[in-house]
Amino acid sequence: MGLRQVEEEILACKRCPLHKTRTHAVPGEGGFRRKIMLIGEAPGKNEDLQGRPFVGKAGKLLDEALLSAGLTREDVYITNVLKCRPPNNRDPTEQEITTCSRFLDAQLHILKPKVVVALGRFAWAWLCDRFNLKYVPISEARGSIFPVSTLTISFKIIPTYHPAAVLRRRNLTETFFQDIKLAASVG
Repeated sequence: MGLRQVEEEILACKRCPLHKTRTHAVPGEGGFRRKIMLIGEAPGKNEDLQGRPFVGKAGKLLDEALLSAGLTREDVYITNVLKCRPPNNRDPTEQEITTCSRFLDAQLHILKPKVVVALGRFAWAWLCDRFNLKYVPISEARGSIFPVSTLTISFKIIPTYHPAAVLRRRNLTETFFQDIKLAASVG
C-alpha cells in the first residue's frame, strides 16, 4: 500500500460519525525531503474547509518555526492523529482516535521518518501508547528525544507544544521554536 492509496482511503472514510460533519478529510501533506514528520491533534475549521493541515493561525506559527529552523513544508510531512475535524474543535474521543489510528500507522510505516515531532498532548499520548513509552506531560517531555524501534521502523520522537497552545500562551514561543530547531538538527 502506498501513501496515495492511504490518502484516498482517508478521503473516502466513513468509519466514524465525524465524516457526517466534515467538509473535507485532511490526510496530510508535505515534500518530506528531510524525513521529518509532524503530527498534530485534528483538523480545525480552516483545515476542514481547505482539506490541508495547519493552514490557520496555528499553521502560520508552525511555518515561522519551520523557517527559523531552516525548513519549509517541502522538507516535512504534516498530518494529524484524526483526519476529520471534531465539531466545534472539541477534543478527540478515545473511539475516534482508535478508529483513525490505522491511517497514522500506515503513514508512519510507508514514510519511515527519521524524526517525528509530536505537536501537543494528543499526538504525544498516541505515540506513547503506540510505542510503549511512559507518558509524561509535554511540559516535562519537550526538549527531549525519545528513540523508538520496531521490527519495521525506527525513528526519534520529539514532543513539543501544539502551535495553537503557543498562540494562547505566547511565553512558550521561544521554547516551541527551539524544539522545531532540535527536530531539524536531528533529522
